[in-house]
Amino acid sequence: MTRRGILALMTLPALGSAWFAHARGRNPYYAGPVTDHFDGLRFFNPDHLWSKSPVEAIRALALADKAKWPTRWPSPFAGATPPGRIEGAGLRVTAVGHSTHLIQAAGLNILTDPVWSARCSPVGFAGPKRVVPPGIRFADLPKIDVVLLSHNHYDHMDVATLSRLAARDAPRVVTPLGNDVILKSHDPAIAAEAYDWRDTVELSDQVRVTLTPAYHWSARGLSDRRKALWSAFAIDAGPAGNIYYAGDTGLAGGEIFSAARAEHGPFRLAILPIGAYEPRWFMKDQHMDAEEAVSVMELLDAEHAVGCHWGVFQLTAEQIDAPAELLAATLKARDISPERFRALRPGEVWASPEIQGDAPTS
Repeated sequence: MTRRGILALMTLPALGSAWFAHARGRNPYYAGPVTDHFDGLRFFNPDHLWSKSPVEAIRALALADKAKWPTRWPSPFAGATPPGRIEGAGLRVTAVGHSTHLIQAAGLNILTDPVWSARCSPVGFAGPKRVVPPGIRFADLPKIDVVLLSHNHYDHMDVATLSRLAARDAPRVVTPLGNDVILKSHDPAIAAEAYDWRDTVELSDQVRVTLTPAYHWSARGLSDRRKALWSAFAIDAGPAGNIYYAGDTGLAGGEIFSAARAEHGPFRLAILPIGAYEPRWFMKDQHMDAEEAVSVMELLDAEHAVGCHWGVFQLTAEQIDAPAELLAATLKARDISPERFRALRPGEVWASPEIQGDAPTS
């Protein structure tokens, strides 16, 4: 096997699908009653049951031909310096890279799935490596109040970054069931709070967030597949409007997005993944492509959307700029303004009309 194939196999828990057989035994992260999405040992999507074999996983992630990415792909927006806070009806979202965003609304600073490390991998010497620096330097972050952590894959749960945030700002970390145990076992200072799908958490007197289903899965190793929950987030930011952050998800039948619209929408902004989708036969159950993300924007009844999960870590086979190109082509084909759905590069800002020009309000 090639060196690339060996490295891909080392990072399979962060990248792929359900390729390992069920391991018998206990759940080290969560013990709770059986529900419509927890069987007493593992979590699952009741309306999207799927699995892939070990052979399929190796074929898709270790042996398939991958487009060659550049070792460096600098962003023209790098080095963003966000304001301290945004008040009132203003909403400002800065792309840090991959799935990390700084959301500023209603006086709160919220980070999604923060990753400032050079690699997303269980080991520091191998695995997918960042090709563009974070769009905001860690030292330039304003004080962070809340982290929304969608699941435990290495490109979303970066315990080194979470420890840095805990030491600097002590933010609340809102995450699905089981992930709190992983975080606190790494660093007891991480203020992790675990919740189930459909739980609502008060973040301030104006802002609340509800954990909503996503079509995905979880694992940090070879024997803990689906033993911690994954989720999306619907944020009610009061005067700033409603925001949807998808985390990682496939499209499947789309029912979860229609339900999110009915229960929490319409949305002023949706943050949706558009990358890490090839080979499509393998990735479609867990990762959307840009064409599907446009459909999700419509199902959510989102006024605007921004695309993420592309152009930072090479996890799958597509070209580095293919997600943005597919997004542009899809919007043109559906006669949707490109301003409604932007594929943000690290450091790039989406701002509501109240704060256009990046002027801070406080």
